[in-house]
Amino acid sequence: MKLFSTIIVSSCLATQAFGVTPVVSKSKGLSKPALVTHKSPLRQKNAADVSPLFRDPTITRGGAIPGLQAYSDALDEKPITMKALTSLVGWFLGDLLAQLFIAGGPVDYKRLATLSFFGFIYHGPSGHYFYNWLDKQIPGTDAIPVFSKVAIDQLFWCPIFMSVFFTYLGLVNGDSLSTIGNKIKNDLLTACQGSWKVWPMVHLINFKFVSNKWRIPYINAVQIAFNMFLSLLGSKKAA
Repeated sequence: MKLFSTIIVSSCLATQAFGVTPVVSKSKGLSKPALVTHKSPLRQKNAADVSPLFRDPTITRGGAIPGLQAYSDALDEKPITMKALTSLVGWFLGDLLAQLFIAGGPVDYKRLATLSFFGFIYHGPSGHYFYNWLDKQIPGTDAIPVFSKVAIDQLFWCPIFMSVFFTYLGLVNGDSLSTIGNKIKNDLLTACQGSWKVWPMVHLINFKFVSNKWRIPYINAVQIAFNMFLSLLGSKKAA
């Protein structure tokens, strides 16, 4: 339960980071407060000059978040590479946190490298192509397109993704095809049920508010918590 609560909190924080503008309250008696503007400082043309929270743009790119603009530019120029690297970091952090705070350590570096590489080689690139295809087939952010995308993601993409995940782990561990098949048979439904408890709400936000460019970074921000669940499930021995 704590893990799923963490995932929901991560979703809210990630939403704020990737495109949902917070409501700024106005207080009487304050003349031109430094941080209260009609637009978010992040959306100002010269945001670095608006607030002391923003760094000197001639020294640090990205305003208040160093490197954010450079990362955004890299997403435009090399989207697959950057999404692959983003997923590598997301899976690395998810498994590391699972090993340290849930399993209690010590860190299994082979497992950590295995899951991180999965994020790099499959999660990031496959997510790039899948969500590009999904947005092309079902454009729009109204209720019907959003709910349709969530249904396709969870009913079709989720089982495929989980099956690839278990197959990858089995091949890396040197398991036979029959052992891998048993693993999928025994744990696929559990993995999908875990996904269905969390990701429909996350993807409602994703498909409604987050632009295609930022889908994989947003998903990874949330998935750090969900990957803790997957890393523990994936480390179970097949019956």
